[in-house]
Amino acid sequence: MPLAGDAIRQKFLEFYAQHSHQVLPSASLIPSDPTVLLTIAGMLPFKPIFLGQQAAPHPRVTTAQRCLRTNDIENVGRTRRHHTFFEMLGNFSFGDYFKAAAIAWAWELVTQGFGLPPEQLAVSVYAEDTETLTLWQEVVGLPPERIQKLGAEDNFWAAGPTGPCGPCSEIYYDFTPQPGAVDLTDEVRFVEIYNLVFMELNRDLQGNVTPLAHKNIDTGMGLERLARILQNVPSNYETDLIFPVIEPMADWVNVNYQKANVEQQLSLKIIGDHLRAVVHLIADGVIPSNVRRGYILRRLIRRLVRHGRLLGLRRSFSAELALTAIDLARPAYPHVAERTTTIQNELHREEQQFLKTLDVGQQLLFDVMTQKPPMIGGKIAFDLAATYGFPVELTAEIAAEHDLTVDTAGYEQEMTKHRELSREGQATVDVLALNQWVELTNELGASVFTGYLNITGTTTVQAILQAGERVSRGDDTCGDLLVILQETPFYAESGGQVGDTGYIQSTDDSMKFRVVDVQKKADLWVHYGRVEQGELTIGMPVQTQVDRWQRVRTQAHHTATHLLQAALQKLIDPHIAQAGSLVTAERLRFDFNCSRALTPAELQQIEWQINRWIIEAHQAQVLTLPLAAAKAKGAMAMFGEKYSDPVRVIDIPGVSMELCGGTHVSNTTEIGLFKIVAETGIASGIRRLEAVAGLGVLDYLNQRDRVVKELTDLFKIKPEEITDRVRELQQEMKSKTKQIEELNTQLARSQALQLLTTTETINGYKLLVGQLGQVDGEALRNVAQELLQKLGKGAVVLGAIPAGDKVTLVAAFSPEVVKLGLQAGRLVGDLAKLCGGGGGGRPNLAQAGGKDPQGLPKALDQARQELRQKLAGQ
Repeated sequence: MPLAGDAIRQKFLEFYAQHSHQVLPSASLIPSDPTVLLTIAGMLPFKPIFLGQQAAPHPRVTTAQRCLRTNDIENVGRTRRHHTFFEMLGNFSFGDYFKAAAIAWAWELVTQGFGLPPEQLAVSVYAEDTETLTLWQEVVGLPPERIQKLGAEDNFWAAGPTGPCGPCSEIYYDFTPQPGAVDLTDEVRFVEIYNLVFMELNRDLQGNVTPLAHKNIDTGMGLERLARILQNVPSNYETDLIFPVIEPMADWVNVNYQKANVEQQLSLKIIGDHLRAVVHLIADGVIPSNVRRGYILRRLIRRLVRHGRLLGLRRSFSAELALTAIDLARPAYPHVAERTTTIQNELHREEQQFLKTLDVGQQLLFDVMTQKPPMIGGKIAFDLAATYGFPVELTAEIAAEHDLTVDTAGYEQEMTKHRELSREGQATVDVLALNQWVELTNELGASVFTGYLNITGTTTVQAILQAGERVSRGDDTCGDLLVILQETPFYAESGGQVGDTGYIQSTDDSMKFRVVDVQKKADLWVHYGRVEQGELTIGMPVQTQVDRWQRVRTQAHHTATHLLQAALQKLIDPHIAQAGSLVTAERLRFDFNCSRALTPAELQQIEWQINRWIIEAHQAQVLTLPLAAAKAKGAMAMFGEKYSDPVRVIDIPGVSMELCGGTHVSNTTEIGLFKIVAETGIASGIRRLEAVAGLGVLDYLNQRDRVVKELTDLFKIKPEEITDRVRELQQEMKSKTKQIEELNTQLARSQALQLLTTTETINGYKLLVGQLGQVDGEALRNVAQELLQKLGKGAVVLGAIPAGDKVTLVAAFSPEVVKLGLQAGRLVGDLAKLCGGGGGGRPNLAQAGGKDPQGLPKALDQARQELRQKLAGQ
């Protein structure tokens, strides 16, 4: 019987466990290595060990590591072996065994463990690695013609430009063995199944290579590739690792996979591959977004949804199909099944969001392609991404299907413009470049921060900067200055906590410098502010005084932020992670990954839990630990944040433990009280909580109390009657608004009936184009649909100037007109540009607006002329 994928994985791990290897679980797809977005190789979790930055957990380990790459995404489904998500089986030696044992065990495993015929195996070796060649020939007994020597580009591995490196040797499976020397570049006949890396050298900055003191082994065997061979199926996609995902999809679209055409099989394979990838990504905490790994996830989801449409499926399917992928992962990766609800919710939400614009975006792209341009313009690609959620890669993929390319340079130019516009109005550019701050640090020495223990101190002025230039003095005529001290109690903005404020004064009180902000530049604490009296000079001895009340209130909010994250993980989802924060004296803001809004009951429960922790008087402990030890104890770290080693840990035993360089209360009772004031969504899959603590709660309640008093005085009612009174006013407003809408519609209908006399008949189609008076958008839309019903087969385009300088345009097309290829949304969008506006909508009904009434007659005339030609078949 063919070995199942789960059995292959287990047999590999058990084989190396029997050879004294410690079996370790797969690491997350979100790596701890900040230089890569995703875990792209089985060795990546061990990179710090190979680089000598971390001790090995055991001399020998073995893993089945989940990996995800998108560099070959265009080959997914087109070849037998390319995937985004895949599993890499590996065995590793950290200074223990080396080439002889690695080769002997690999051969034993593939020939005896998995039963592959030796005559159907071949190997590659690095051309200069004579030792490995000898081992294969003389120890294993492989015939010379089954061994191919390859160059450094194929058989020499390196972690980067510098560091550990070494030759490698690969085992290939031969599908059609023939006499004579092998050519392993024949990807139809041969497939690589096992790569053995012999990490024995170290390359320095000058490119010199020297032997490593401790030699390592790093191997990788593709589970999907081996399953294809052992299960005797045409490609990796027909294995029991992927085909169970493809099968129900094929049933839903009434396609026999074996008899399907090339395009249908391609779509099914892409869906099977991408569905596995997105399920594991979401299970590991990634959520769809427009940046970093969230963008990769979004791109994969949208790509599989589009291929579902290409197969003819018009309903949502990804959340339902995900259950199959989750069941496949369950035996080896139970945490995936634990996140079933989250996975389905994220997929359903993202698919629904994409489906809203998919058809319109595709139609716009097809309209462009029918004009046979030399390439898809960068502006078009950008507009599709910005307006319709089409990743530029998806535009490029669709274009490639029609033998077109995308102007990527033009797209990047448009993106750059967009970023520059987005940045306009945002504050401050550093007065010095980073390298200049580094040079200044080297000259002055790193600042010494004393603010964890004291908020006052005595020190010396080391440097003064004015408008980016170093100066020797400053007074109240100099404006904004930057001051660097030898040591400081002022906290520099970091980790979401704002910088301290306060004063720097001369020891004789003749000079006073007000600190309004503190920023960290390289290893310098830079104090921003102005001289209020006297003269500040280089070398001056000064006294420092942090604003005590600001510090007390800020640290209350910072500790409350830690409690808030702990409460969210305890009560909402243990996988919630911070996506940004702001801690000030007045309030705290906490952004986190969550695909839905929190309910009022949940918010109340969170508040209750945090205030209970506050009242329980938990002592906050500050620990200094090696980074690895802190993570081993369970300390949370914000992904992407760089931490020194050792690290500072804020531990509230039994409640929260986080890596944090901020200032905090010593006991939770110092927080006082905690109150959530707002919960909003700020991006796809990202929620924001705003809250106040301590005296901030009093400020919040006083403000609310003032509002309540004003309302009770205004309405002459009691506080408890406010809600009922507001409901009454809302009902009155709703009733009057409805009356106004009815009057508007009657007015529009009356005006529109007069337009019926201007109806034209063209090639059997009715055409009505006209302008109404001061009619709002909803009334105009209703009347356009009523007129179309009266006309039957035809088109109606109406314009109006409802109030002031606003213009409204509406187009309504019958199904027969839409079948001619006419799009109401596209037409009104073009017309609105003549009126200084824009808009769009469905192919049969669309509305647009503008701000230039003088352009309306021209817009309606253009609509009339264009529709006359199209309806006449010209």
